[in-house]
Amino acid sequence: MERGGSDNGRYGRAGADVPESGLVPGPKRFLPAVGTPAYHLMLAGVAMFVLGPLGGVSAAFMNFSIGFFIGGQVLAGILGSTITLHYGPEGKHGANYIQTMAASVAGMSGMAVLIQSMAWLGLPEPPAWKLVLYFMSIGMLGVGVGMLYTPLLVDRMQLAYPSGFAVANILRALTDRELLRRSVTKLGGGMLAGYVCGLAALKAAVVQATHLSAATFGAGMIVGARIAVPGLVVAVLGQLIKPYLVQIGWLGPGEPFRKIGFIIALGTILGAAIVDIGLIGLEALRRYRARVAAPPAEDWKRVNMAQLLAWVVFWAAAVVVVGHVALGQPVFFQIVAVALVFVFVLVNGISLGISDSNPISSAFVLTVFILAALGLNDPSVGLFSAAVLLIACCVGGDMQQDRSTGWRLGTNRVNQFRYQALGIVMGAVLCVLLARLFMNAYSVLAVDLFSNPNAPGAEKWQSAMTYKIVGALRGLTERQPHVMTALKLGIALGLVVELCRKLIKRNGRYRVWAEGTVTGRRADFVLDTIVLPSPYAASFGGFVDLPVTVWWSAGGIVGSVYDVWAARWRGANARAVRTELPPDMSTMSLVGGGLIAGDSLAALSVGIYGLLTTVL
Repeated sequence: MERGGSDNGRYGRAGADVPESGLVPGPKRFLPAVGTPAYHLMLAGVAMFVLGPLGGVSAAFMNFSIGFFIGGQVLAGILGSTITLHYGPEGKHGANYIQTMAASVAGMSGMAVLIQSMAWLGLPEPPAWKLVLYFMSIGMLGVGVGMLYTPLLVDRMQLAYPSGFAVANILRALTDRELLRRSVTKLGGGMLAGYVCGLAALKAAVVQATHLSAATFGAGMIVGARIAVPGLVVAVLGQLIKPYLVQIGWLGPGEPFRKIGFIIALGTILGAAIVDIGLIGLEALRRYRARVAAPPAEDWKRVNMAQLLAWVVFWAAAVVVVGHVALGQPVFFQIVAVALVFVFVLVNGISLGISDSNPISSAFVLTVFILAALGLNDPSVGLFSAAVLLIACCVGGDMQQDRSTGWRLGTNRVNQFRYQALGIVMGAVLCVLLARLFMNAYSVLAVDLFSNPNAPGAEKWQSAMTYKIVGALRGLTERQPHVMTALKLGIALGLVVELCRKLIKRNGRYRVWAEGTVTGRRADFVLDTIVLPSPYAASFGGFVDLPVTVWWSAGGIVGSVYDVWAARWRGANARAVRTELPPDMSTMSLVGGGLIAGDSLAALSVGIYGLLTTVL
């Protein structure tokens, strides 16, 4: 897929400080030179055999015990930086390669809950090699589709991807002594606060009751109030209309709004995406008619699109063939699942880029509903078909988040792609091995806790994601036409709102008024947060519970208020400003990124500690 390019792109020639002999001078003489085969072997070895399995074990354990997992980007980025520290600022690219592969391994390992779901449903488990081949094929398709959407989501829309933003800042700071000196207090303070809050939220009942999430608060600080507040507006609106939703049968008594809200939210994202993709298509058509070539991409961004499309087509066919030949799955439902990948990797990628939330279980559940509407009533077929979406959305979101980190660092995209693809292979193997390891060691994991919630030992293994998967599959025999109605409603809302926003925001008089007057700026803020919020931002309120959106919006408000204050302070004290960090390493991005990193490390610490105490 490569069209040329170095490891460094805009940041200079690879190994610019390395003599032509290829030897690294001084204390670095025992390290391989940047860009050499030995260099990449070293990075891949650390990621594939050390950091990836470490994150994979933690991800599988957390999914079995709690029902969510941390992908491992932050931990792998921090530890990877220690490997590449002696390369100086150039080491950020190597550390980025390490975290890309390690996160890929960890994400695939977390999919072990699919095998647990087979046990709960009483389905026979296929031979290990068939599962590995099937999961690997899906993962390869996911990274290909994720890369396919990178120019849209990362380059054009420039979505925040808060965790990717945090990793980029960490890698830059830890591999550049000058940046570290200027950012250590903000980044380190945020990490410490995030770690303490994360431990408290996982272990202290009083704190748990508040639904505190340092990562959610930190992500809100990064994106600001215009993105964060709309989620709260939707969540509050959902609470207000819950009685009506219960009355019309869309919700049962006592069920949370998000049970139907996530379907409407997915629809609004899809509706808005239809508008944006349509506009991009029109622009491409105008360029073609005017014979105006798009500006050439920087060297580090270049990807051979023909090879990428061939990759996607090959692995899409592989998923269908392996699913049918090796696992006996109907070709029709396999093709439908593969087609839905192109929709949901885009929708989930936008959600992840805006809110740091990748609703993979929501994609699984909605896929089951769609397949049921097409006549599916076999839980086994539903599991293997919807698994395509679960895995593809997981690794596709990782791909886009990693590309957002690389976009900020100028890391070669083709090399990142290669590292992630290799990680998929190891992750598929670990996924099956870890499922068997845990389920053989703890027999309660194979017990259907959906039907036997009080089974001995069940209190230690919540398996919330498996609950969602099994619950959706058992609902195949129940017709739920309101689900498709809710999806259509969401698509219509997303289309209308995004069209109205485009018409208003592109009006010249409105732009002058909104940017040039105090009243206009305030009115524009109200428009963006309450009156016509972006469907991408507002969808967060449909994916999560109300308390989570409170922390999310609180972080956004704090971040925006601080930025306004800081801008005024800099204007009044211009002479006091001596050394500035890069524009995208602002105080709020560093503190917010530190909170995300600290919270992630706390979750990983608790997961590893819980695993060790359970085993020992």
